[in-house]
Amino acid sequence: MSPGLRRALPPLIGAVVLGVAVWRTGTGPVVAGLRALDGWTLLLAALLAALTTVASAWRWKLVARGLGVGVDLGTAVASYYRSQFLNAVLPGGVVGDVHRGLRHGRAAGATGLGVRTVFWERLSGQVVQAALVLLGLVLLPSPVRSRLPEIAAVVLCGCLVVWVMWRFIAVAEARRPGLLRTVHSDVSRGLLARDTWPGVVVASSVAVLGYVATYLVAARAVGVTTSLAQLLPLILIVLLAAGLPFNLAGWGPREGVAAWAFGAAGLGAAQGMATAVAFGALMFAGTLPGAVVLALGARASAAAQKPPTAVTPGPVGTGSAHG
Repeated sequence: MSPGLRRALPPLIGAVVLGVAVWRTGTGPVVAGLRALDGWTLLLAALLAALTTVASAWRWKLVARGLGVGVDLGTAVASYYRSQFLNAVLPGGVVGDVHRGLRHGRAAGATGLGVRTVFWERLSGQVVQAALVLLGLVLLPSPVRSRLPEIAAVVLCGCLVVWVMWRFIAVAEARRPGLLRTVHSDVSRGLLARDTWPGVVVASSVAVLGYVATYLVAARAVGVTTSLAQLLPLILIVLLAAGLPFNLAGWGPREGVAAWAFGAAGLGAAQGMATAVAFGALMFAGTLPGAVVLALGARASAAAQKPPTAVTPGPVGTGSAHG
């Protein structure tokens, strides 16, 4: 597969999934999801976004410290806001994270390690989120419990993908000695160290709770009145799909899975679509501080590159009248 096709495939998959979801439910739920948002809802979403961003930035700080490329929390929060905004406006949903890793790595004098730090930080968050989803589906009286075999099949497919990737790494080890040793070192120091993994779990859990709360806000905004006990498993499933890297700036699997899950629970695919659209809009609104960070950074960079203004010396013998 060519590099160009490999880059284009994830957003293309997201666009196809989104198109199928809109085709099945119509454009009415999309309009309803956007119209349901008001100023107070957007403000609440912004506050929840601040919570999830700080928690995620703290997780990144812990992983970076473990790998020896530390970042202070203030810088981490600003960089995380910027990466979230880029993820929300650019195809693929990961461009902002790559940008964050490159910038931090260059600043630390270790570009590759900076990118790997962001990769492990994001992966750890996805692992914790997946564990919480499975735990919630097992413990809660889920209205989609009858669909657990399908969900289990998806999880098994995910495990198979991980296994194939691991086998690929093992094969690559024969060609590039030290690759597995690097992976083992990164995971041991950056994720599994005794002073790192508890914080990573707590930070990831707080971030997931923030996303759940934001999705609940979106559901109530569009008129979903079902109980939290029934709604929570649906939210967890949708958030798991939202974390897939096959999306168009965050859109695609989230809306498709929401339509399926809400339909399976008897709430209607259109209601699920409207909620997912409202959630997507709220998440985008929550990333807008990242646009400010991006603009300030561009302005500072332009000012640093601007050549100094030449000063023409005045005639000899002239001076100030107050001199």
